[in-house]
Amino acid sequence: MSETNELQAVSQPTTTSAIAAKGYAAMKVAENLQPFSFSRRSPRPHDVLVDILYCGVCHSDLHFVRNDWGMSLYPLVPGHEIVGRVSAIGDHVTKFKTGDLVGIGCMVDSCRECENCKQGIEQYCLNMPTFTYSMPERHGDGITYGGYSNKITCDEDFVLKVSDKLPLEKVAPLLCAGITTYSPLRHWKVEAGDKVGVAGLGGLGHMAIKFAASFGAEVTVLSTSPSKEADAKKLGAHKFVLTTDQEQLNTANNFDFILDTVSAPHDYNLYLGMLKTDGTMTCVGLPPAPAQVPIFTLAFQRRRLSASAIGGIAETQEMLDYCADNNITSDVEVIDIKDINRAYERMERSDVKYRFVIDMATI
Repeated sequence: MSETNELQAVSQPTTTSAIAAKGYAAMKVAENLQPFSFSRRSPRPHDVLVDILYCGVCHSDLHFVRNDWGMSLYPLVPGHEIVGRVSAIGDHVTKFKTGDLVGIGCMVDSCRECENCKQGIEQYCLNMPTFTYSMPERHGDGITYGGYSNKITCDEDFVLKVSDKLPLEKVAPLLCAGITTYSPLRHWKVEAGDKVGVAGLGGLGHMAIKFAASFGAEVTVLSTSPSKEADAKKLGAHKFVLTTDQEQLNTANNFDFILDTVSAPHDYNLYLGMLKTDGTMTCVGLPPAPAQVPIFTLAFQRRRLSASAIGGIAETQEMLDYCADNNITSDVEVIDIKDINRAYERMERSDVKYRFVIDMATI
């Protein structure tokens, strides 16, 4: 992407029926976020308007602000871990009513016509899902703006029901960190008695521990930070392996499944070598550098290396319901919106346990 395209601001049309909104945005590549006024569309027949209460802060938000993946559009309002309350609905909405607690995750639309959409895996839409921010709207309404804002309008088919059983600020990260780890554990059928390794203990890793342990697996955290052992055990891990200690590494083997949550460049082969025959490693972190994996590492024990991205709408609702029934939430630090740039700096240093969440009452 050229410098010109990186800095191009795609305008959000303003019409007489538009709804005034405010948020925080990066106005161009790698700039600090700043207050930003814009418009949301008034609800169409199948839309709901949501007053945002909380929004989680995902590492992907930082990648997008910096245009690390070469697809960012500016002004860029991040945020795809959204919990709020319905304030208005379109004439044909049947799934929600005013006052309902709801969530919106990483997608706000898809083509709905391809094979994958029809199978309920809209995250793999063959015509590309419409992400919650920094993507062209499917119906020509400019670009999508995310949850670092006070309001959002979304088609009811991409809105999720949220239980009032759990603290809402701790539910918000489930819309990305939660489903990103839940989905591959379910897809690869992790169950009681399986030996599961979790590589990395951050926003994704701490949710992976909670889910895998709740499914009855024996969970081992694989980390480069000895200081994280106590937290790993507190979160539900049964074992902890310091991957910089060769003696400990010698005991880390025969895993049925490893969930690699690391988003920084790292050696995939280290973890792949810990898998048993026919074991699977799934990557949910998204390092910018390509993975370097010799085929020999996979072939000699018929191991599998895969990757996974969030979950479909039905699976995300299943995850939210499972969390409500089993009292599973994210560990969070609630912040004011004005502190978002400092939160980004701290997130880069892994100085958060384990997810920042913005209280939108502070906007």
